[in-house]
Amino acid sequence: MIRIRDLFDFYLKSSIHVALSVYALVRMTQFMFGIPYDKPMAFFAFFGTIVGYNFVKYDALARAKKRMMRNELKLIAGLSFMSFLAVGYCFFQLEQITQLVAVGVLLLTLLYTLPFFPNRKNARNWAGVKIYIVALCWVGVTLMLPLVNAHHDLGSDFLIKCVQRFILIFDLILVFEIIDLNNDDPHLKTVPQQIGVKQTKLLGLLLLVPFYFLELLKTNFIEKQLIVNLVLVVMLSLFLLFSNENRSKYYSSFWVESIPILWWLMVVLL
Repeated sequence: MIRIRDLFDFYLKSSIHVALSVYALVRMTQFMFGIPYDKPMAFFAFFGTIVGYNFVKYDALARAKKRMMRNELKLIAGLSFMSFLAVGYCFFQLEQITQLVAVGVLLLTLLYTLPFFPNRKNARNWAGVKIYIVALCWVGVTLMLPLVNAHHDLGSDFLIKCVQRFILIFDLILVFEIIDLNNDDPHLKTVPQQIGVKQTKLLGLLLLVPFYFLELLKTNFIEKQLIVNLVLVVMLSLFLLFSNENRSKYYSSFWVESIPILWWLMVVLL
């Protein structure tokens, strides 16, 4: 008999939850810039996240072939294959310029995963680089692609949102790095490994200050967005402050990754 917890764990391990977060941020971008709902773009990001994240997480295991794949991994592989077909279909529904940008983001993801250079590990293992590559990929997929596909002007508002989106993802990853501090390879030189947990939390909190006040510089400034962003800042601050190495895996893999979804829902409700 399949337990609800097993289904929930599969939901998290198969990257469906993080894909929903990416989908929510794409919808946020479309809302903020007045872009009509672009279904191929939104689902390209959703299914692409499932493929990309599962590739990053399970590629080494699949290539090593040192042990039989468990049934759960077979199901994840099947879901990833179906998502690959879906993302391929959505890809050809996008504008040509969007496809080119998407290929650039894909190359950045592959650089993060595969060892392209002789005698070198992949970018995921380069000291101190991981957090920046992940944040840039999220900015590219959730902000740049929807705007490019809609032929929207990439002006000052776009640059402001790039900085805000980068800070948001950077802070979310900081929570993950704090929780994974005892398990991460010391050579990764994550932010908590380099400056300590307390300083990492302080850095995350300080970054939320420009994140919030940059909203005032936008030309299409919406007052209600300040209220939504304030709730977002409070939530993220609390998750940062209460994060530690002993937290449950659900603290980051579910609750923290739910923040973009909650952000989008707040905008919809308001």
